[in-house]
Amino acid sequence: MTDKAPSPRGQPPIGRAALFGLCPECGAKTLFDGPVKFAPRCRACALDFQRYNVGDGPAAFLTMIIGALLIVLALALDFALEPPLWVHVLLWVPLTAAAVVYGLRVAKAALLASEHQRSAAEGRLAGTDEDD
Repeated sequence: MTDKAPSPRGQPPIGRAALFGLCPECGAKTLFDGPVKFAPRCRACALDFQRYNVGDGPAAFLTMIIGALLIVLALALDFALEPPLWVHVLLWVPLTAAAVVYGLRVAKAALLASEHQRSAAEGRLAGTDEDD
């Protein structure tokens, strides 16, 4: 793949790419190999997904946001209906796991698509072509 700017033609919007795990270049549903693991490259257009650095930022924010939302919902349910503890366990454990996994997929895909569409790269000084 060359270092030229990506062509916007055929690229899905960042939101759609994030929600459905689409390749940010061709729009094929090839972004993930597992629940939250990126594929090494797109099976349709051969875009190298490993050159993008998404990092662990989405995991930290999602843990706090989803945790806070689910605690508020669990407390509201407890105050309104006073269900037994086993109801909370059966309801909130799978809901938490599903929310975190889907949230990570969406957040990581959004960051990767954003990096691709903006041709994000490591910073370099103007006028230098060599890596230090």
